[in-house]
Amino acid sequence: MPIYEFYCPDCNTVFSFFSAKVETERRPDCPRCRRPDLDRRPSRFATLSSLGVPDGDQDPLAGVDEGTLERAMEALADGVGESEDPRRLASALRGFGKESGLSLGPKMEAMLGRLEAGEDIETLEAEMQEPGDDSVEDYFRLKRQLTGADHRKPRRDEELYFF
Repeated sequence: MPIYEFYCPDCNTVFSFFSAKVETERRPDCPRCRRPDLDRRPSRFATLSSLGVPDGDQDPLAGVDEGTLERAMEALADGVGESEDPRRLASALRGFGKESGLSLGPKMEAMLGRLEAGEDIETLEAEMQEPGDDSVEDYFRLKRQLTGADHRKPRRDEELYFF
């Protein structure tokens, strides 16, 4: 039973919606101001804490234009597909950075160089998940000029809504 997050730019608030089934197309109205068809917001990734972002810290992707990020995620999925080719993954990740407005940090650049050289994807993935001093910014950095118009950190409504 999934929980989806949606962002209302009018309220500058992220709302959580519970669904009894997988709903990839449905977009609820804002529970506060009734703005129709809210944009889906990517949920926090579990790997953020392993990259040095403790729970409760500011979301490093806060401020990224939601539509742009969603299109970048779709392009990444399309670019990788079912392939296990490290060069194809590197190309798709570089495209994700360009499409999303995120620049690549030094650790991501190093990892992509290793993928482009043909190193094993699973080995690199295991290295990324090892605890260390890494931060999200070592992998991706926000390009402020490519973010949405509202740069304030959105509020998070703690209520769980149903749709």
